[in-house]
Amino acid sequence: MFDNKILLNLYGLSLSTNYEVFIPVNEKVGNITKLLNTTMFDSINLDKNNTFVNINTGFIYKNNDLIRNTDMKNNSKIMLI
Repeated sequence: MFDNKILLNLYGLSLSTNYEVFIPVNEKVGNITKLLNTTMFDSINLDKNNTFVNINTGFIYKNNDLIRNTDMKNNSKIMLI
């Protein structure tokens, strides 16, 4: 139904909370992490150099990778560290 976005189960390590977020598949991982840093962590002073890590595999995603070209799919468990 939604070919242009995926639903991620996102765990924010710094806040120890889970979120479910839709992200566009045509964006780079680095752009998404910047956006999430601004929206989720702007109210507290945390390190802004976060990245995505797959909870199940431990794979660390590169900031230049397109979401479409990664193994992220609907309901993937991703940690923002």
